Amino acid sequence: MHMIITDAWMAKTQPIHLSGTKLIAAGLALSLTLMLVALGLYHWVFLKGAREGWPVVGSLVKLVVKDEITQRDRFMRENLDAMAKKVGEMQAKIVQLESLTERVSGLAGVPVPEAAKAAAGKGGALVASRPLDMQELQAILSELEAVSNQKVDLLTVVESRLFDQKIRKMMVPTAEPVPGSRLGSAFGFRIDPINGGSALHTGLDFQADSGTPILAAAGGVVVTQDYHAAYGNMVEVDHGNDLVTRYAHASAVFVKKGDLVKRGQKIAAVGSTGRSTGPHLHFEVLVQGVPQDPQKFLTAGEKVEEVAEVAKTRSKTKSR
Repeated sequence: MHMIITDAWMAKTQPIHLSGTKLIAAGLALSLTLMLVALGLYHWVFLKGAREGWPVVGSLVKLVVKDEITQRDRFMRENLDAMAKKVGEMQAKIVQLESLTERVSGLAGVPVPEAAKAAAGKGGALVASRPLDMQELQAILSELEAVSNQKVDLLTVVESRLFDQKIRKMMVPTAEPVPGSRLGSAFGFRIDPINGGSALHTGLDFQADSGTPILAAAGGVVVTQDYHAAYGNMVEVDHGNDLVTRYAHASAVFVKKGDLVKRGQKIAAVGSTGRSTGPHLHFEVLVQGVPQDPQKFLTAGEKVEEVAEVAKTRSKTKSR
């Protein structure tokens, strides 16, 4: 494209050559300039009209602002409703936790403080409802936090008590030292198998083949591992609180004095050493050095296992 510019005063002409690329660039630049000017004018007029309250512009601003506020309120309402639903679920869980805490505390023998007990029952017909606001939700969350902190503290105490009870249970000789064996002579007076006279039998005899494992009836410390003229190869385990178990006539012993043994640990093997007429385990329980009937301890252990099994079965039934 060719353009000629003539200057009448100076009587001169100036030719200008515009290619297609230059024309497009010039058009774009002009369009962009016009758009910026129009946008600036629109912004200036809109702000001025909004500030001074021009009828048309003011109404338009109010509509835009009202729509934004409506959308923001709807968004907040949806979020508050979702939070309220979660809070309701948390309250239901807290109620279940309160019931569980009372049951577990009863089993552990830990009294539940009045402040930590389940809240009084509430109910009635639902007449009307309204959505909760932020302040109400915050108050409920603060209350739930306080209740949960109380439950954590109480359950920590219960856990400690149950752990202590478990340790004590593991230290009481309630497990059979030769599981599945046949019981021979019981505790008490009997006819002595060697001299035929009346004598006090201070323990239980478990009939088993020579070499059958002898297990610790409870956890403790080995205080004696020696050969005794009457008891033969003998092991004594101290369980604390002046409670000692004795295992006699063993063919072999697998622990030594000072060893820590666990409940159910193999400590010896059945034999017929010492004053014995055949392979068996002579098992004694001594409290402050006085022989007690071991059967009472073993029977108590069986009852505990039965109660635990019943509780386990009930728990499985409820979970289904």
